[in-house]
Amino acid sequence: MTYPTPHVRESGTGPGVVCVHSNASTSSQWRALMDCLSQDFHVFAPDSFGAGQSPAWPRDRIVTLSDEAALLEPVFEAAGSPFSLVGHSYGGAVALMAALARPSRVRAIAVYEPTLFGLLDEEHPGHVAASGIRSAVADAVRALEAHDPAGAAQVFIDYWMGPGTWSRIPAARQAPIAASMVNVAGWANALFSEPTPLRAFRALKVPVLYMVGGQSPASSRGVARLLTSALPHVKVLEFGELGHMGPVTHPELVNDAVADFLSHNAWVRGSAASRST
Repeated sequence: MTYPTPHVRESGTGPGVVCVHSNASTSSQWRALMDCLSQDFHVFAPDSFGAGQSPAWPRDRIVTLSDEAALLEPVFEAAGSPFSLVGHSYGGAVALMAALARPSRVRAIAVYEPTLFGLLDEEHPGHVAASGIRSAVADAVRALEAHDPAGAAQVFIDYWMGPGTWSRIPAARQAPIAASMVNVAGWANALFSEPTPLRAFRALKVPVLYMVGGQSPASSRGVARLLTSALPHVKVLEFGELGHMGPVTHPELVNDAVADFLSHNAWVRGSAASRST
């Protein structure tokens, strides 16, 4: 399958790092992290399907996480081998799938709550931890069907960041988020339908920094419980006061953790990070 070329931000020199943003966001999410890393790393932040200046979400097929990773292949090539991956939420899920498909090319991975919800259903079909996000997606889709993208965005944002968050976001920032909601059903399908079993992640023998928020919803914390038990070289870092959107609400804390982790894994591929909680 031939994929279009994604738009990508680029800065710095040194070992390659590719940063994959969350859904309802763009590569601009990583501007502060790029500034933080660019003195020591060659940093790439692409826009995913339907985000920023990248191609629109395909309407002629069902998009999978593997498709999302394949779109970024030109970015991975430019980052050199091996390169490191950073991902948040949906972008964290894409980063992990990219690493599984390209294990010899990945040096290290830093993720903040990758949302591989299919793992919850693998553990228990209709898993209670996934009920909240399933309900939020269903409500958002109904709002879209009623031609109310702002209503869809309110449901989505308030699920991840707490009731009332949407109403506090300035109108200028609300507009692009609401416009991105057209893809919400596709995002959910890609995450819930991903067939990769949990056992596959036991073969991912690269250092992984797995960040979680102490105030995050049960869905993303449930995925964290499963993945951190499977990844063989994982360091778990919990930010007790942060939620799922920690990389956006408190970038200084998350970015410092990512920079420290990458600096310790910049040159030696495959060095095992310690398991901790």
